[in-house]
Amino acid sequence: MAIVAFWSDEEKETGQTMSMVALATYMAIEHNYRILEISASFKEKSLENSYWDFQKLENMVKNISEKSAAQAGFESGVEGLIRVIDSNKTSNSIVASHTKVVFRDRLDVLCAPNTTVYEEYKNVCEAYPEILKVANRDYDLVFIDVSRRMQEESIRKILDTADVVVVNITQRLKTIDKILEIKTNDPEYNKKKILINIGRYDQFSKYNEKNVERYLKEKNIFAIPYNTLFFESCAEGNVAEFFLRVRKVDLEDRNGVFINEIKKFANGLVYRLRELQVKI
Repeated sequence: MAIVAFWSDEEKETGQTMSMVALATYMAIEHNYRILEISASFKEKSLENSYWDFQKLENMVKNISEKSAAQAGFESGVEGLIRVIDSNKTSNSIVASHTKVVFRDRLDVLCAPNTTVYEEYKNVCEAYPEILKVANRDYDLVFIDVSRRMQEESIRKILDTADVVVVNITQRLKTIDKILEIKTNDPEYNKKKILINIGRYDQFSKYNEKNVERYLKEKNIFAIPYNTLFFESCAEGNVAEFFLRVRKVDLEDRNGVFINEIKKFANGLVYRLRELQVKI
């Protein structure tokens, strides 16, 4: 059982959320793991929208009960989960009962907080380390998408709690240099705990996987290539169907290249966890 945090210090779009969605969905299908994805964003639903069309859910709920989807519990269970954890009434299924199911007994999602008030969001963020510990008892892998909207203290506690931190970067020299600076100067940088992922990856950039590995003196840097059909499926709430459809495509196919890179990433994560002697 292991906790994996997806994090970036980059202001530009790194494809962090979509990278986590791709990896978690692939591993839920291809590996015999029970996986939880946690969305910790503020007023943003990219992770959830990758699996469900919430506009349709909103209309359906209004037609049935004259309530919004949020009121009916479609969008988030994290606030309710925090109340249960605070009451010390946790059980083996307490986290699962506050999630939405993608693949039964394989992949669940704990949606982002409902609040649109930042002060309330900060309070929720303070609870994530404890949520991770509780969830880690019930799931083989717990992925959390760490938001840049969090305060530094909350981010640091989550990264400290995680068994592996996936640092998401872009193919920009400025970004790569920043990672090199962190490696060199940050005493808390734990090389064994870190995996580096290039999101929205372009294989034709001069900053490809091999060149970035040489530049950073790192082994096994991973990448999630930009794939038009994948990103369209994320926008349409069809990620689960997309992976079921393309999982067996030929390697020469553009989707085959995409799936092969995710497979490498999944194998690399499992290998790193075994190196760290984390049981999954």
